Formats: sequence, structure tokens, C-alpha cells
Amino acid sequence: MAYSNFTLESVVTGFQLEKIESAGIFAEIEPVTPSAELTAILRKKVPLAIAIGTEKARSELIVADVLVELREQFEHHISLFSGIDFSVDAEKGLTGVCDFLISLSPGQLFLEAPVIALVEAKNAEPKLGLGQCVAEMLAAQHFNAEKGNQIPCVYGATTSGTEWQFLKLEKQKLHIDIADYQIAQCDKILGILSSMVSQKA
Repeated sequence: MAYSNFTLESVVTGFQLEKIESAGIFAEIEPVTPSAELTAILRKKVPLAIAIGTEKARSELIVADVLVELREQFEHHISLFSGIDFSVDAEKGLTGVCDFLISLSPGQLFLEAPVIALVEAKNAEPKLGLGQCVAEMLAAQHFNAEKGNQIPCVYGATTSGTEWQFLKLEKQKLHIDIADYQIAQCDKILGILSSMVSQKA
């Protein structure tokens, strides 16, 4: 079994998580103004990614730029990884490649704990990636504990690039924000991602 095999139901049941769904749990977080550069990039790339219509295009043309902006906002004090193997516990099915990982360590040559957030890119409905994203968040919890660098919460996002949905895992409590955030609200998306890095969400 791998991350991509998990549904939301199977991961919640299999790992005995307490699932809490609510609208707008990240709604009160302050927006972060995107740079003029990111605004210009998204103006060019979002229509192209939508026209191409593949997960890879959305990932490369939208999601990557938003996350690079996040790294810039934190002056490279966080690290960003894309498409790396994050096999943590084969017995529990916590294996596979993650679209994007964010670590609180600034080191970029290899992944170090603590992993703070995982972003799963999907071609269509972000909800389709919830199970996979939660499995990756559980793996991050396990990875951080193994490295002796535990943090209170691990965060996740599933996104089509144009729509974003956010999650928070605190021990066995899984919080799912059922609100969708649109890329037109890029300042809000950046604000939520920033609050995750700062552990303020």
C-alpha cells in the first residue's frame, strides 16, 4: 500500500483518527500580500495551466510558484522539496512520493525534521487528494518523532492549483477545513501557509 491508495475513510479508520470537519477554520488568518513577481507569474501561468489541464501542469505552473514565494517570505529559513520519496513505514502503508514537502529546517540538500506541511496536487477536485494527504501527514508525524524533532501540529493542503483545501493534524485529531480557497485569493492562501510554518494556525 502507498499514500495514493488511501481514501479519507480508510486512513481515518485505519489510524483511528478523530475527524473534525468545519468551514473556515483558517478563515480568521491574516492574508499575506504576494510579491508583484508572483502576481505577474500567476496572471500568465494560471490560464495556461487550466488550458493544459493536467496535474503536472497545475503543479509546475501554479503550486510550485506559490510555495517558492512562501520560502522567499521566510527568507529561506524553511526548505521545500518536490517529488521526493518519503517512505516512512512500509508496514503501515506510509510509503511513496510526495508532491511537495515543507520542512522547518533550512537545509536543502536532504530532507530534515521537522516536516511541517505537505501539499498534494490534483488535476481536478482537491477533495480527491484528502486521503493521500492525511496519510502523508501521518508519515510526517512519524518521521519527526523518529528524528526526535516533534512539533505540535502537522499541516496539509490538497490543491488543483486554482482551488486549495487545508488540513491540520494534532496528535490523533484531524481538522479538515471544508471551505475552498481560490487562487484569486492568493494573499489568503499565502497567509494560511505562513501560519502553518509559524505554527499559528
